[in-house]
Amino acid sequence: MTPQDVVRDLQLLLQSRYGLIHVDTEEDDRALSLLQHVGERIKVPLFTWSRIEGVHRVDRPGAIFDTKEPQKAMAHVAAADIPAIYHFHGMGPHLEEEVLRAHLKAGAKKLEEKDGGVVLTGTDIFFPPELDRMTATVVLPTPGEEEYRDLLAHLLRDLSQRQYVEVDLTKEEMAGLLKHLSGLTLMEAEKILTKAIIEDGRLEAEDIRHVIEAKKAVVEREGLLEYYPVEQTLADIADLATLKAWLGKRRNVVANPLGAQEYGLTFPRGVLLLGVPGCGKSLSAKAVSREWGLPLLKFDTSNLYNKYIGESEKNFKRAIRAAERMAPVVLWIDELEKAFAVGGTEDGGVSQRILGSFLSWMQDRKGEVFIVATANDIERLPPEFLRKGRFDEIFFVDLPDGETRREIFRIHLASRGQDPASFDLGALAAGAEGFSGSEIEEVVVSGLYGAFSEGKALTTDDLQREVAVTVPLSVTMAERIAALRTWARRRTVPAN
Repeated sequence: MTPQDVVRDLQLLLQSRYGLIHVDTEEDDRALSLLQHVGERIKVPLFTWSRIEGVHRVDRPGAIFDTKEPQKAMAHVAAADIPAIYHFHGMGPHLEEEVLRAHLKAGAKKLEEKDGGVVLTGTDIFFPPELDRMTATVVLPTPGEEEYRDLLAHLLRDLSQRQYVEVDLTKEEMAGLLKHLSGLTLMEAEKILTKAIIEDGRLEAEDIRHVIEAKKAVVEREGLLEYYPVEQTLADIADLATLKAWLGKRRNVVANPLGAQEYGLTFPRGVLLLGVPGCGKSLSAKAVSREWGLPLLKFDTSNLYNKYIGESEKNFKRAIRAAERMAPVVLWIDELEKAFAVGGTEDGGVSQRILGSFLSWMQDRKGEVFIVATANDIERLPPEFLRKGRFDEIFFVDLPDGETRREIFRIHLASRGQDPASFDLGALAAGAEGFSGSEIEEVVVSGLYGAFSEGKALTTDDLQREVAVTVPLSVTMAERIAALRTWARRRTVPAN
């Protein structure tokens, strides 16, 4: 939706006799600006309220006497007899007051007969049943590229009047800067850009780093998502050829969304990676964001749950809203089955309610959020996740074969300053049959510890001794892995 779409929708709701409207947004100033456009279109005055001034008309100085208190401000709306739009921000907590609710209901009912209404802005507003039935909700989307472009133009013009400002960006770098602003409010974007320009009087490609760091702070402020630093690429992952090819075919859709749209293609939805623990599922999630040039957010579902009624559901909504603000983005959900295990009833149904909300969002979401979910235990995963439409594809990640084990040894030796050519990789790969990638990594790490303690260079014999004393999961969990392979054979696509 564009700002013009929001203005049109608000105008239509007011003219359709909706006396109470909730604009779901954190950007109060932006919402107020759009309401001014609505008021001009339907030719009614716009009033706004603050605890400092009270109720005042936006195009005139002065406030209405004795309207600073929320209840008195709402009583004024109920008593007024003119067509108008009344804007209230921060009124959500006061809806618990019975008298205030009565005034709000009376004022909204009166305005239904005129071209006007009461507009409450904010997020996580709980409307009691008597108000909820008469409330229309409009979600204000995050700013689009044109809004960021206009903001930057105005900012450069204003700053240039105070100091010399040099813009050293190519067309592609400017597009990248605007893309990275996605998800920030206009106020947040203005502060970040202003700081970057004032520091050295320049706007350059290096300033994109300031935007990325600011977005990281915005995400981590919520405490539900982690902005994950990414170093790995798909080249750091041995094998998984089918998964790599699948991701490669969709890379251009991410890099060239307009061209993809002309082909009738939409942003990919996501993948579910099932398989044996330690075989590269989580590593793949990290690598996708690097290859596609998108931020990576890790959704720690253990932080969702709160002992207070309704707080867990609110946490989920905040996490999803934060992810959509950062779009386009890769959202990594590790060990999905732990958050939404089948059969969990001890939490009074909270898990099932969050599961229902999560499934609905996965099915209907419009934002460019690519989900990479991993799971180890298919028996604990709700069957709803396996339905077509939730994910673009379900991949099974199996234990590595001989050639892949050889490559895993090479990768981990090279990453730790060892020369892979000085080791018998073939013998190591043969001896580590049934080992997962993480188990091979631990063999290399343990071997290095031993060699370092003895003050000598690491050898093939050292690694073979570590292989010999390691009991892999393929042995300790043989029956479970066999059952997982049997289940996946006809239900998933092999990632290897």
